[in-house]
Amino acid sequence: MGMIRQVSTREVYRNNWLTLREDAIERPDGSDGIYAVVDKPTYALVIPHDGERFHLVEQYRYPLGLRRWEFPQGTAPDRQDLEPHALAERELREETGLRAAHLVKLGLLDVAAGMSSQRGWVFLATELTEGDHEREHEEQDMHSAWFTRAEIEDMMRSGDITDAQSIAAWALLLLYERR
Repeated sequence: MGMIRQVSTREVYRNNWLTLREDAIERPDGSDGIYAVVDKPTYALVIPHDGERFHLVEQYRYPLGLRRWEFPQGTAPDRQDLEPHALAERELREETGLRAAHLVKLGLLDVAAGMSSQRGWVFLATELTEGDHEREHEEQDMHSAWFTRAEIEDMMRSGDITDAQSIAAWALLLLYERR
């Protein structure tokens, strides 16, 4: 079988964080179709670890109407394309105030490959020093706290952590630790 081929594309919507486009496509069998695609820049997710505890952030997630705990993560403003390590350092500092002497790249995640082009790099941050956070205006309600490994896993089981990227990042961390 061949690949799906884009026949045409049109931008439906754009803001500072994403672009929504609609693509007319041709399937491998020659039939026509349509795809809606959310284009977002690559993000970085950082797992801050001080040797005993892990640092999470909590914020209100408007589409869910809920406050959620997750690992610090995000993209650069205005859809900038930053180098993954620089983006990870930026997100860690911005959301938590932490700085890491060591950042280890754990892997790459696809957010929702059936509808979005966004991908994200996962990092483990160690040898941390504390400083002031530099949160964006949209993050003004964000809180952060330290948790043990057992507390994080309990939060995942109980549904206090439901962020798919954070849970997938945790799996990458476990694989890294078992090497």
